[in-house]
Amino acid sequence: MKALLAAVLICGSGLPALAGESWDYLSAELYGERVLQDGANVIAIDAPYRTRDDARTQIAAQIAAPHGLLIGEVTLVLDENPMPVSAVFELEHPQSQFFFDVTMRVNGPTPLHVVAETTDGQLFVAETFVKTSGQGACSAPPGTDPKDALATLGQMEIEVASGLPKLTDLGLTAGMLRQRKLDLDIQHPSHSGMQMDQITLLFIPMRYVETVDVDLDGGGYVSVTGSISLSENPRLGLSVPGKTQSVDVTMTDTDGTVSHAHKSLAGY
Repeated sequence: MKALLAAVLICGSGLPALAGESWDYLSAELYGERVLQDGANVIAIDAPYRTRDDARTQIAAQIAAPHGLLIGEVTLVLDENPMPVSAVFELEHPQSQFFFDVTMRVNGPTPLHVVAETTDGQLFVAETFVKTSGQGACSAPPGTDPKDALATLGQMEIEVASGLPKLTDLGLTAGMLRQRKLDLDIQHPSHSGMQMDQITLLFIPMRYVETVDVDLDGGGYVSVTGSISLSENPRLGLSVPGKTQSVDVTMTDTDGTVSHAHKSLAGY
């Protein structure tokens, strides 16, 4: 899947102009002739009708697998972004329900799709549409000086809170109600390769968060593959089992920088 993702990520500039055509193209590239089932009763998306800040828009989704099935992978697609496949969550420990939220760049008005794949290979998709203020987030100047950003690049802070936000489209099972929310703040400029240095007027080389691996209690939980759609200094939220005692996070960016963070949870 990661090899296919890499191929699709660089296809943004060649996408058809119409939104429906973009999704037809993307879904065919990602899933071929596999059936994408209506995920209205499986996936609830929380995204703004219109972004307040195109460069930092929070997008969330709650996924509840049909009875007896487990979620193995979730993909967030911003159809009209330069890198439309914006984040992929690969669950090393499949779950019956899963929640994520993440701060994203939304480059312009776009359909947004969330695709959930269960461990038996079934695919479910839900969609919405996000309007923007026309700031062109992927090419907007960085919020911090690129040289200053290097000083804190890779620093991470982990917080774990009780309970999860309630997305009312789906019912929460007793198991989901017992889960907690992990929030991860990552210091990273997330350079898109489309931004211009305001002093030299040269384009800043692309450099973004490539993977975030989250381990719980010493074992793998989820691996997140990023893209230039991640906002500068992205904030990532995930549902984790309520009995989690420790969290370890490893971030790797496209320049090969690797950083780690650890948190032992209070009460354990």
